[in-house]
Amino acid sequence: DPAMGAIYGKLYNWYAVNDARGLAPAGWHIPIDFEWTILTKCLGGEAVAGAAMKESGTAHWVPINTGATNSSGFTALPGGYRNIGGTFYTIGSGCKFWSATPANDVSRPTFAWYRYLSNCNSINQRTNNNKEDGFSVRCVKD
Repeated sequence: DPAMGAIYGKLYNWYAVNDARGLAPAGWHIPIDFEWTILTKCLGGEAVAGAAMKESGTAHWVPINTGATNSSGFTALPGGYRNIGGTFYTIGSGCKFWSATPANDVSRPTFAWYRYLSNCNSINQRTNNNKEDGFSVRCVKD
């Protein structure tokens, strides 16, 4: 939906994130999992970093938006995600951001690392999921 894309941005599968043609503009890159970990630690750790990253208030987040301060200036918006089957979920209540790092789990070779933020808590959760799902992307300046 172009209207949703104008507000929340586009959703990409992990293969687009790591395509050789480059999703990020020149001078930028998709952060690896370790870069997300550094950001999370600088913002107080996984249990509280989400609060500093989420847009404060409920202009885009469904009530309530637990702990959100946007003190980092990251201004995460709840663009939700698209699953492998094409269904959209959690628009207004959560967002998932890909890292450029595969999960390297022998039992799940089609998984990669991402970060999840929810309206229900202040957590910046590190987890992995299917590379074919559609998540948000944030670029980092080189």
